[in-house]
Amino acid sequence: MKPRDRLRIAMQKSGRLTEPALELLKRCGLTFRQSRDKLFCFGEGEPVDLLLVRDDDIPGLIAQGVCELGIVGRNVLDEFRLTAGRESEPLAELRPLGFGRCRLSIAVPQEFDYREPSQLSGQRIATSYPGLLGAWLRERGVEAGVVTLAGSVEIAPKLGTADAICDLVQSGGTLVANQLREADVLLESEAVLAGPQSLPADERGDLVELLLKRLDGVIQVRESRLLLLQAPRAALEAVTRLLPGGPQPTLLPVAGQPDQLMLQALCAGEVSWRQLEEIKKAGAREMFVLPVEKMLA
Repeated sequence: MKPRDRLRIAMQKSGRLTEPALELLKRCGLTFRQSRDKLFCFGEGEPVDLLLVRDDDIPGLIAQGVCELGIVGRNVLDEFRLTAGRESEPLAELRPLGFGRCRLSIAVPQEFDYREPSQLSGQRIATSYPGLLGAWLRERGVEAGVVTLAGSVEIAPKLGTADAICDLVQSGGTLVANQLREADVLLESEAVLAGPQSLPADERGDLVELLLKRLDGVIQVRESRLLLLQAPRAALEAVTRLLPGGPQPTLLPVAGQPDQLMLQALCAGEVSWRQLEEIKKAGAREMFVLPVEKMLA
């Protein structure tokens, strides 16, 4: 069968990762036209298409070669890597994407005085992530029963089918509603770009490299700000010392004012009012803080 010449990315059809993922791809210059069944999106500008599926199916589709890439939670990717058979294509986390943050945690009944993992020995722990939980327990020498559930893990202690749970936690509100409390964290998760460890040696591999460069640019400037200001030459050292982290600033002369300089600095993160006030005290004036839309290194 002739290899596809278009890159295909699998992502969650509906859920908390869907909108941020689409926005990220849009900022990378990718636009799509959705099919009538709303399961496939055809790339209009670049030869890159989307397949909209359940998040649990994404690693398997990459491993089978149906898609080259996938946007999925680290928890789902790591669970697949632990439980997939050896015949499956090895997958890699190519980039963390900075949204959909949560954690995979052990939660126990509120009256359980949890202090260390050894207290879980002999307990039944309900989870949808038996691979990750099993690996965590083995690393700590804890022998506990793993009860695998497809959903509604948090009600297992109430039903008497488990003594504790291992589940994803964001705010912790669901735990409180079920008289549980977070006891230990197994994994800090977020959305990641997943792919095979060996990328295709054809046009699709070139498209992956192009997408990775665009992603790096978008992610790098997501929280960056461009700071513009004027300062006397005599105050340049003091002003530069107070700039937020980033590359060395660019200096430009000010027409008709040989003792003044225009300074342009890319700041890695927000620039607070307090920082601006300190920079002004050092001699700067006419300060502007601007958002950064795109950057290509």
